[in-house]
Amino acid sequence: MGAKGFVEGGIASIVAGCSTHPLDLVKVRLQLQGETLSPAVSAIRPAVAFHGTSGVTAVAHPHPHPALRPPRRPGLIAVGAQILRAEGPSGLFSGVSATVLRQTLYSTTRMGLYDLLKKRWSATADGGSLPLRSKIAAGLIAGGIGAAVGNPADLAMVRMQADGRLPLAERRNYRSVLDAIGRMARQEGVARLWRGSSLTVNRAMIVTASQLATYDQAKEWILRRRGAGADGLVTHVAASFAAGMVASVASNPVDVVKTRVMNMKVEKGAPPPYAGAMDCALKTVKAEGPMALYKGFIPTVSRQGPFTVVLFVTLEQVRKLLKDF
Repeated sequence: MGAKGFVEGGIASIVAGCSTHPLDLVKVRLQLQGETLSPAVSAIRPAVAFHGTSGVTAVAHPHPHPALRPPRRPGLIAVGAQILRAEGPSGLFSGVSATVLRQTLYSTTRMGLYDLLKKRWSATADGGSLPLRSKIAAGLIAGGIGAAVGNPADLAMVRMQADGRLPLAERRNYRSVLDAIGRMARQEGVARLWRGSSLTVNRAMIVTASQLATYDQAKEWILRRRGAGADGLVTHVAASFAAGMVASVASNPVDVVKTRVMNMKVEKGAPPPYAGAMDCALKTVKAEGPMALYKGFIPTVSRQGPFTVVLFVTLEQVRKLLKDF
């Protein structure tokens, strides 16, 4: 019975991950926008010179001329179109092999452990009587363990998705997820496969607790009001949509920092761009403003919503197919 939850969760996660991969790719590209901008943003602003007794003093103009402002960054549709033009339709599936491996390791573990803990802690065999706080606790534990297991695949996925935005001379050109993991281990050391793991674990704990607990809670709330006969597609879609929204809002800041830390390129003899997660968050906010932590939020919702709907609708169908096993 314990293994069945892992199988069901793994199948549903792989289907959901592959079907929404292009949206995840666009989200990663959007989250990396502005990362390489020089901190000397004021250099683009015209200065007004005042002649005083001590010499000439230059004061940055608070309202730069429109022509001197940085170009507006592209949005969800524009980035998707850029990928299609530059890399072709197959570019939208860059790193899909890493997505499959990540879902196999990370999501299978978190879904299976959550189901196992929920049943262990519940007074009934189906876990239906579990209070919300216990569901959240189960999600935090399951998400953290799942992320630790799947971090190498997550790191490979981020790098493969981000590779297309780099100049040709700087691209890593990984052939597959196994090639990516192998090269990272040889060139940077095995320990580097867990770069950003603290962020991955934190994000996974937040996502799993908010996503799975919200789905179960929303589904139970609907069934209490509409009766057990309402346990069908409409209820599953409604509950999963709510879960996707809650997970997106809760996880986006951590996701932005995680993406940047995992994607950073460390040159030999040079200090890394970020000393850690907190350093990355502070530099991002200082250079781009607090809302930079919600960069890519629209594609996050656009991806997390469909992903969560496909995940739970598929999971419910797989459970029906495997109910006699």
